[in-house]
Amino acid sequence: MADGLIPTKPYLVRAIHEWCVDNGFTPHLLVAVNAQCRVPMAYVKDGEIVLNLNYSATKDLHIDNDAIVFSARFGGVSQNLYVPMGAVKGVFARENGQGMFFETVLEANIHAGDGDAVLKPIVEPDSNKKTNATPAKKKPTLTIVK
Repeated sequence: MADGLIPTKPYLVRAIHEWCVDNGFTPHLLVAVNAQCRVPMAYVKDGEIVLNLNYSATKDLHIDNDAIVFSARFGGVSQNLYVPMGAVKGVFARENGQGMFFETVLEANIHAGDGDAVLKPIVEPDSNKKTNATPAKKKPTLTIVK
């Protein structure tokens, strides 16, 4: 990060989470699941998972500058979750969809020996498949999870 500044994203995630709680809304987190995430894979759909971050649905919720860590029950079984801040795509209120959404962060892979960083997206798009037809562009949608 330039000039050693701390990124704004963790502050914005905490602020929207607090805003949701203060207004009686249920804060939800949209995550682009990658190898660094520790989430229940059975609930991942299309490389993403939506998590309820309400205090009543989590235990020991901690949102710091690097990651979001907490315990939650899935199918009655308690699991420890870890979501790196780079995998966070959004934080929003379940009831009205208001919140903030982010672009996914690129992760740097350092090749041993050459010292050059190669950037690649955390979530690889399916655009590698070549077709003759022009693909129809779909508008992004937000599904409310109850």
